[in-house]
Amino acid sequence: MRPTHLTGESADYASAREELQQAEIELMRHRERVAELRRKLPLGPVVEDYTFEEGPADLQAGDGPTRTVRLGDLFTGPGRDLVVYHLMYGKKQTEPCPMCTMWCDGFNGVAHHVAQNADLAIVAAADLPRLRAHARDRKWTNLRLLSAGSGSFKYDLGSEDAEGTQDSTVSVFTRDDDGSVRHVYSGHPRMSDDIDQRGIDLLSPVWHLLDLTRRGRGDWSAALSY
Repeated sequence: MRPTHLTGESADYASAREELQQAEIELMRHRERVAELRRKLPLGPVVEDYTFEEGPADLQAGDGPTRTVRLGDLFTGPGRDLVVYHLMYGKKQTEPCPMCTMWCDGFNGVAHHVAQNADLAIVAAADLPRLRAHARDRKWTNLRLLSAGSGSFKYDLGSEDAEGTQDSTVSVFTRDDDGSVRHVYSGHPRMSDDIDQRGIDLLSPVWHLLDLTRRGRGDWSAALSY
């Protein structure tokens, strides 16, 4: 697609825009290489078939009866991967994380698209009634919500420390023909000493829309209400 040309553009603007476009093309190609490397990861380790607590699919139906489900139960069919977002809520995180909430607001909007190719679940350390109350407040009608507060799932996957402090994380799992579940990939906000907040930004369009503007992200941060 040819770039936009508007009457009155200066030569400096046209030159800078062309430099930006080439950088954007290079970035897109690099993202494709990174995604390919992720897809080519060797088979990860078989993990415990962790248990979670789940309530009725209809959020408006109340919080009971609840049931226990296993990690392997979250796969809805053969040949599908499972994406789990670790919501920072529960234990030391006594209030829902605003940033995680923003992420999940977006997931709720696209969950029916993701479901055509993969399974998606939201796991929190909060007990089920509190988690579902927050979901009702946010109108998360399309997300599968699970409480892992009594198990070691979040600790083992690095989204919770020994004191119960929570961290946002995304994990991907696959399932072998014999039903064994394998860990494929996990991503965390902290990537290195100088990148401690940006590691999973690709999961939310909010940042990318702000990055299109001249002001950029600034020091803005998500909130539970505005």
